[in-house]
Amino acid sequence: MATLKAEERTGSRRSSLRSIRSAGFVPGVVYGKHIGNKSVSLDSTKLLKILRDEGKNTIINLDINGEQHSVMVTEIQTDPLKDSIVHADFKVVDMEAEMEAAVPVNLTGEAEGVKQGGVLQQPLYELSVTAKPKNIPQAIEADISQLEIHGVLTVGDIKPTGDYSFNHEPDEVVASIVPPQKQEETEAESAAQEVEEPEESNAEGKNE
Repeated sequence: MATLKAEERTGSRRSSLRSIRSAGFVPGVVYGKHIGNKSVSLDSTKLLKILRDEGKNTIINLDINGEQHSVMVTEIQTDPLKDSIVHADFKVVDMEAEMEAAVPVNLTGEAEGVKQGGVLQQPLYELSVTAKPKNIPQAIEADISQLEIHGVLTVGDIKPTGDYSFNHEPDEVVASIVPPQKQEETEAESAAQEVEEPEESNAEGKNE
């Protein structure tokens, strides 16, 4: 568990927040059942390194003026131009109680359907799980190498590799392989012709 030091702060004006950021720190809020809400400042570079190395669902030992708290990051605000964190929210967690968390899905392998010219679609980039904090995975890997055109990977096809459960219906689609656009257009035209043909036959029968 990574340790990160933070200092409690009292200023909330823009000028105060600006001075915190200019000094290489990031303003944040820590909240929880037994702590209430505390405004803090912490080293932005160290926080960014922890998140990049260990993932957003990692448990951080946050040292606030000597008091230790097990926390998870619940929200991050970033400056995309500077690639820096401008604000962070932390939730104090009970290590023995289950909680919900959003976990990114990484698709692995090259789908057979893609090799055949199909197009990969991924409706779900994250999956909600329930687990104790220490059992929350940083990512969920799903192998799509066997998916052919029209193939579908659902939540039910993914087997948990740890002590956690999914908060989704088993038939929710995570990834699918759709035909190339030209093939879809051809199939649509064929289906339309099949519908029109019986109508023309009925019309001829009435004229007779």
